[in-house]
Amino acid sequence: MIKYLSLLLVLATNPNGWELFAQQNQTIDYSEESNWAVLPTDTFDHFISVDTGINTAVDVFFVYPTLLTSKKDDRWNYPIGDEQHRATVMKTIVKYQASAFLNAGNMYMPYYRQAHIRSYHHLEGGGRDALYFAYEDIKAAFQYYLEHYNQGKGIILAGHSQGSTQLTLLIKEFFDGKNLREQLVAAFIPGIGIESNQFQNIPLMNDSAQTGGFVSWNTLKRRYKTRDYKSWYKGRSCINPITWNGDGQIKRELHKGFLYSNGKIYRKSFKTNTVDGAIWITIPRFPFRLRALFLPNYHIGDINLFWEDIRQNAVLRSEEFCKNLDHP
Repeated sequence: MIKYLSLLLVLATNPNGWELFAQQNQTIDYSEESNWAVLPTDTFDHFISVDTGINTAVDVFFVYPTLLTSKKDDRWNYPIGDEQHRATVMKTIVKYQASAFLNAGNMYMPYYRQAHIRSYHHLEGGGRDALYFAYEDIKAAFQYYLEHYNQGKGIILAGHSQGSTQLTLLIKEFFDGKNLREQLVAAFIPGIGIESNQFQNIPLMNDSAQTGGFVSWNTLKRRYKTRDYKSWYKGRSCINPITWNGDGQIKRELHKGFLYSNGKIYRKSFKTNTVDGAIWITIPRFPFRLRALFLPNYHIGDINLFWEDIRQNAVLRSEEFCKNLDHP
């Protein structure tokens, strides 16, 4: 398996790669509201009930993970108008991932022509171009957001897996060593290995109320020392999304709750253990726990396993960011 660092090095050493590739394709018009999965004008009461309001002084820019995964699908990128893709984004990503950030700020989630999962393993055979192409959409959406929506508000960047890959590139281009860093509340970028020195001026945050940096983690099972762990996660940046620092073993009593597909939140469900570059958790305690036994890892649950922990922390960081603006 090709290391994530190799991907970032490829992108960083070919700064014109995505521009050259995008010139061959039609640019997405993000002035069209239909090209956004979520805008602040949308309502989500039918997805999940939350008990607090929205911090309107902060925006959340969310980039969703890879959904194009079928080995039978030979496309390198999803077309922007693919109805199955759009339906999956709304029924799964908005409901079980982006919803964790709804209280923290005004939500913006663009549709984008994301790369097939094979791109990570076949960079030379088309994967590099597919990932460049996907980033060009994210970049265009973010530029439109900055010019037409942001109006100087604080910014939370949030994503998962390929979404975190794309946000890492976005941080390097727009925030790292740039004036926009002053507006960065936090970047939540789990589900992919992030090098500790990935950014020059955007630190890994190790305090629950810290702002201006990033947090990342990867959720594994107890027997985590696999080839994938060594290739993707070992040595990478990682915090524990229950304590929001590098603490090791954390009791299940501190776990605030994960959002399951039945719409219910299960609290105090598992123990967490921070290791080198990742965390592993015990089998979750909830009525359907036998299903968890057959998962090869918990990558798919990096956000919803810690849904309530993330929701409360994103709100906290938003509030702290606003306090710092009021009291320099």
